[in-house]
Amino acid sequence: MLKDWTWFERIWLLSFTAINIYLFFAWDDTLLGFISSITGMLCVVLVAKGKISNYYFGMIQTSTYAYISYTYGLYGEAMLNVLFYFPIQFIGLYLWNKSKVSDENSVQGEDIPVRRLTNKGWIQTIAIVSISIVAYGFLLKYLGGNSVWVDSATNVLSVTAQIFMLKRFAEQWAMWILVNALSIILWITALSTTGGNDFSMLVMWTAFLFNSVYGYINWIKIGNRQGA
Repeated sequence: MLKDWTWFERIWLLSFTAINIYLFFAWDDTLLGFISSITGMLCVVLVAKGKISNYYFGMIQTSTYAYISYTYGLYGEAMLNVLFYFPIQFIGLYLWNKSKVSDENSVQGEDIPVRRLTNKGWIQTIAIVSISIVAYGFLLKYLGGNSVWVDSATNVLSVTAQIFMLKRFAEQWAMWILVNALSIILWITALSTTGGNDFSMLVMWTAFLFNSVYGYINWIKIGNRQGA
């Protein structure tokens, strides 16, 4: 499984896995939080490598994370994962398999061809995302959720990034960088206000942030090699 992984990818994965194991025992973290964090890290690093197998780990991560988010009153996060992320794993698995490159055309082990977003596409994306964040924020406020504006921003950006991921755009990673940074703030607030001990969620989102930067760089390189 790790034969075509770089040393950076191996060290990254082993380091954050070790931190999760430490937190699980030292801070009496929940087993569900540990499972969600580990499968989440495996999922995102496989996405960064352009590997279709990411979706199998994504199925586990989205379902466990949805339950954890619900228990902390992060209803936007819970709804996003139950109603969007979980079913999208099956759609992504189908679409990526449909677009899979042949073994002889695969470069350094990636499974899919990479696309790039145009300037017009960026302008349309920014406009739609901005309007959606405001609208969804008011809905979450009406529902009585916590940290509604950060919650709304992470949800809208996550949906946008996931759509870009399905369509294989390298620019998905710019969205993921914002999502991961905001999610760290979201969970710091949630843990401090509720007194929860799911610190593995913070580790997971920090790992996601590092991976999203690496993923952006790697997908641009893949796109350049493929002539995207």
